[in-house]
Amino acid sequence: MVRVKAYELRTKTSKELLKELDEMKAELAQLRVAKVAGGAASKLAKIKIVRKSIARILTVYNQKQEAEARKQWKGKKYVPLDLRPKKTRAIRRRLKPEQKYAKTQKTKTKFSNFPMRRYAVTM
Repeated sequence: MVRVKAYELRTKTSKELLKELDEMKAELAQLRVAKVAGGAASKLAKIKIVRKSIARILTVYNQKQEAEARKQWKGKKYVPLDLRPKKTRAIRRRLKPEQKYAKTQKTKTKFSNFPMRRYAVTM
């Protein structure tokens, strides 16, 4: 098989990608048998191309699956962990802005009864 291009793979459906993946894996198995049997150098060099092609197919397939999952979970209250934004652990544990700036009723009353003094200095 010829090296597959990622942009060509993106136009295919998931079923077509899986079918092509099976074909590539079968070809890789044949090439490995030829390697053990002492095949030609051209076949040995082809193993690398087929392996990389399998990786490309799997990458495109997984990207499609993730895009579909994101579309499905968009707007829902709970989202799976692998679809949430990747942040550091510390950032994920931070308080949300509305929690951070929340004030108790007692504090609100104190601020309203004793507002910050403003001074006007004239020269």
